[in-house]
Amino acid sequence: MTVVPEDRLMTLICDSCGESATGLACVLPDAEVVWTLVTDLGWSGSPFASGPHRCPHCSLLPEGDERAACDAHGPGGVLGIDHVEDVTVVTSTGDVDLDTGDTLRAALRHAADMGGDVVVDLSRVHLIDSAGLGLLVRAQREARERQATLCLAAPSAFVRAVLRTMRLDTVIPTFASREEAVAHLAGSRPAAPTGRTAAPCGQP
Repeated sequence: MTVVPEDRLMTLICDSCGESATGLACVLPDAEVVWTLVTDLGWSGSPFASGPHRCPHCSLLPEGDERAACDAHGPGGVLGIDHVEDVTVVTSTGDVDLDTGDTLRAALRHAADMGGDVVVDLSRVHLIDSAGLGLLVRAQREARERQATLCLAAPSAFVRAVLRTMRLDTVIPTFASREEAVAHLAGSRPAAPTGRTAAPCGQP
C-alpha cells in the first residue's frame, strides 16, 4: 500500500508488518508509479501505488508465509458491540474498506444512539483504506458534536502506520488496548456526587 501525502512525496507502507518509508517517486498522469521508490529503498512488490509492497525484511520471508498472511485477511465486519463501564465498545474485524465499511458504519451509528463515549477495538483489523479512515473520522466528529469521545484501541502495526502517516493519531485518541481506552474514558468523567450535600448555614 502507498499513501501519497503531497505532490510527489510518497510513503510506502509494508502490507505485512506496517513498516513505512518516505521518499520521492515518479507519478505519471494515468497512474501512480512508485517503482523508483520501491527499488531505491530495497522494497519489493507492485510498481504501482496501490501495492502490495513489502519492506526489505518481509521481502526475505518465504513466499508461502506471504500467502498465509494474505489469506488471513478477510472481509470487514463487526464481532460485537459491548457496554463496559458506560462505554460502548465496537469490535471490528478483517479489512475495513469501501466494500465492507457499511457494517462498521451501522455499528457506530448504533453506538451513537446508545449515547456516551465509544471505543473502536481494531485489534482484529488487518487493513484499512481511505474509506475506512474517513468513516472513523466522521464518527469521531459526530461524537464530539454530541459532547462525547471516540477512541481507537489496539490497532495493528500496519493500521498504526497508516494513522501516523495520515496524521490521524493526533486527531483520534488511540490506545494500546481496549482496557486502556475504557479506563481513560471512565476516568475522564466527573465523579458522581456521594453522600449528603452540606446544607447552607442556619439550616438543618
